[in-house]
Amino acid sequence: MVEVYFNVRHDLLVVKKGCPVPAVSAQGKWRKSKKRVFRVSEEIRQAVQSNGYYMRKLSDLKKN
Repeated sequence: MVEVYFNVRHDLLVVKKGCPVPAVSAQGKWRKSKKRVFRVSEEIRQAVQSNGYYMRKLSDLKKN
C-alpha cells in the first residue's frame, strides 16, 4: 500500500505506507489525501520500490 500527499501547488508525492515524507520533498507543507489508493501505475510502483517515493510536479504536466 502507498500513501498519497499533495502540497499547496498540487504537486503529488507517493510514499510507502508508514514511511516518513522524504527530505527531498521538504519544499513545502504536504497534506495527506483522505481518499484510499488501491492501485497505482507501474511507473509509480517501480519508483516507490527503487527510491522509496515518487514525486511529480503539476507544472511539469502543464508543459507537455
